Amino acid sequence: MRAQLAPLRVGYEDVALTSLLAESNVLAVLGFGDTAPDEDSDPRYLQVPLASPGQNQFEVWRVSGHVGSGRHGAIRYSSDGEYLFGVIELDEAEHGGIHAVSAAAYRAIGDFCAGSATPHVLRIWNYLAAITEGDGDDERYKQFCAGRAAGMEGIFSDEYPAATAIGRLDGQKILQVYWLAARSSGVALENPRQLSAYRYPRQYGPRPPRFARALLAQTQPAQLHLSGTAAVVGHVSQHAGNCAAQLDEIFTNLDVLFRSAAQHGTAADLSRAVLKIYVRNSADRNAVEAGLRTQLPAGTPWLLLYGDVCRAELLVEIDGVVGVR
Repeated sequence: MRAQLAPLRVGYEDVALTSLLAESNVLAVLGFGDTAPDEDSDPRYLQVPLASPGQNQFEVWRVSGHVGSGRHGAIRYSSDGEYLFGVIELDEAEHGGIHAVSAAAYRAIGDFCAGSATPHVLRIWNYLAAITEGDGDDERYKQFCAGRAAGMEGIFSDEYPAATAIGRLDGQKILQVYWLAARSSGVALENPRQLSAYRYPRQYGPRPPRFARALLAQTQPAQLHLSGTAAVVGHVSQHAGNCAAQLDEIFTNLDVLFRSAAQHGTAADLSRAVLKIYVRNSADRNAVEAGLRTQLPAGTPWLLLYGDVCRAELLVEIDGVVGVR
């Protein structure tokens, strides 16, 4: 029997990209915004189109083994045989719009992972332009969700992975999806304070979002991957227009989610978290940073990014990874 996976090591580092990519156990390096290097010669590196004000750091994923990398059609990937980092970026115009490009991206991800040594998708990030543009069922996020659901049909046999969907602000209608997969599956967790996204009522679109509120990776020790978490209770957005109140609601949701993880014999808390904070309006930056200093234990690594949350009334969202006992 193979040993349990070691936890993925995630951190934010102000180190030269060339130095990071010289390390054989670096699975992925993410740079943020226009100030990050724009190069794709190494599949382990990805420039994410979300600005990180005043924080010129890379997000670095490290694993225990030696990492190899390659390309498969539109997919770039790296893997040590235990974990896999994958990226696909597709032009909407070349695929017939956001619905079709989302279906194509997820079909490609599912097919690729199913044929690999790391078939279990644990965590996915989705960045798309103008995420709340359009009315009714034509809203772009709703069309993305419908296309994602179509692309998942018959391929994703495990429970839904954790996920984030955020609007890129550079105007480029390129769907960027990156993900973490592993040789072992995880346990999808839901938040009893929130309706499971895949059970949302019809008002949220023709196909509900397909993701779990968190994914508990079966590592030793265990690790909790948090989906994008906003000020939603049940299925209803809270505190429209009040960023500070929304941030407080998010931390209440995270607290309840951690208690849900405890039912699986694991103790999660923010002292072992590495977080990304997505903020819609730059004018809210100071209020968000003040709230983070109040809510988070001293020394908790976090990175603030500007991006549109998937509902127009929501101003802030948090995702991340948490070590648990």
